[in-house]
Amino acid sequence: MWKWVIVVLVVMLGLMQYRLWFGEGGIREFNDIQARADTLEGNTDTLKARNDRLAAEVVDLKNGLDAIEERARSDIGMVRQDEQFFWVPGVDDSGDGPAARTGVVQP
Repeated sequence: MWKWVIVVLVVMLGLMQYRLWFGEGGIREFNDIQARADTLEGNTDTLKARNDRLAAEVVDLKNGLDAIEERARSDIGMVRQDEQFFWVPGVDDSGDGPAARTGVVQP
């Protein structure tokens, strides 16, 4: 009789261990959720850094004309009245925007 009690207890222990490791809310599911949370945290950090850069740019655009002037030069290639504009065909510059490709030179 004691043999059967021990067998039943061992089987119950095995079932509880199976449920702990592989069942709903078990260790495997916990590890999967933890991995997803780590991935989302990395994405959140990247997005927070981007938002901080954009917020700083908004503050610059609201407070200073230098940022607006820089944006106008790089995005649409604007040139001030006291500047000279030189266009050299076939020259490839590594800068961004039309102003970087135009060769604007300040006297």
